Amino acid sequence: MSKLGEYLKTKSFRNNILLAIGLVIAIVLIAFFSLSFYTNHGSGIPVPKLKGLPIDKAISILEDQGFEYQIDSVYVGDAPPGTVIEQDPDPETNVKEHRKIYLTMVTVKAPPVAFPDIDQMPYIQAVATLQNNGLKVGDTTYRADIALNVVLEARLAGQTIKAGTKIPKGSKIDLVLGDGVGASEVEVPDLINQDLDAVRFILKNSNLSVGTITYEGAITDSGNVVVVSQSPMKTDSLTKVSIGTKINLTVTQGKQ
Repeated sequence: MSKLGEYLKTKSFRNNILLAIGLVIAIVLIAFFSLSFYTNHGSGIPVPKLKGLPIDKAISILEDQGFEYQIDSVYVGDAPPGTVIEQDPDPETNVKEHRKIYLTMVTVKAPPVAFPDIDQMPYIQAVATLQNNGLKVGDTTYRADIALNVVLEARLAGQTIKAGTKIPKGSKIDLVLGDGVGASEVEVPDLINQDLDAVRFILKNSNLSVGTITYEGAITDSGNVVVVSQSPMKTDSLTKVSIGTKINLTVTQGKQ
C-alpha cells in the first residue's frame, strides 16, 4: 500500500480534516454575525402606513419621523386626486433613519388623450374603444336613422367632438345613436319657378306629395306650367316636414 493510502487512514489525517471543517464553519458564522451587527439587522425605524392618505399629510408624517421621500404621480380615474396609492418600502418595514421612502400619488390633473374615431361604429365596439382610451360612456340618445345602434355623433359637455381632439382622460362621452327606423322628416324643397311636371318628380323623390293645385290666370298650354307659390314653403323657422306631407301649389302659365 502506498504511503498516501496509509496516511489517509491515520488518526492524524482525520483530525486535520475535522479541524479544517470546523475552521470553515467558524469563519462563516463570524462573517454572518459581523455583517448583521454592522448593518443593525432586525433593528431600525418602522415605515409608517401612508397608502390612502392625502399627499400633504403623508409628507408631514415622513418629515416628523426623519424620513426622506420621493414622489411620482399617476392618473387613476376613480381615485381621489392627491392620494397616495403606492409606497416603497411597505408599511411596518424596519429601515434606517433618513431612509428615502418612495411614494406614488394620484395626479390632480388628468392627462390629455386623443379622442378616437368612433363615427358610424356599433355601440358595443364604440364603448370598448372609449374604455381602451381611458374614456367613459355618458348618456345615450337616439336619432332617426336607418342604422340601428350605430354612433352618429359624440358629444363632450354638450358639444360635438371630432376624432383626434385632445380631451382629459376619464371624460364622459355622450353618444347619439341611430334608432334603425330611418328619417321621419325630410327637407322642404324650393319649388318656385319650376315646371309643374318637374315639381311632381321632385316631391315624389322627397317622399312628399302634391296637395291642392291652384291655377292663376288662363292656362293655354298645360305642358308649360310653372309654380309661383307653395305651402308650406321653406323658411328660417321651417326647414323640414314629416314624410308624406302634402305641398299645396299655385301655378301659372309659363312664358312662351
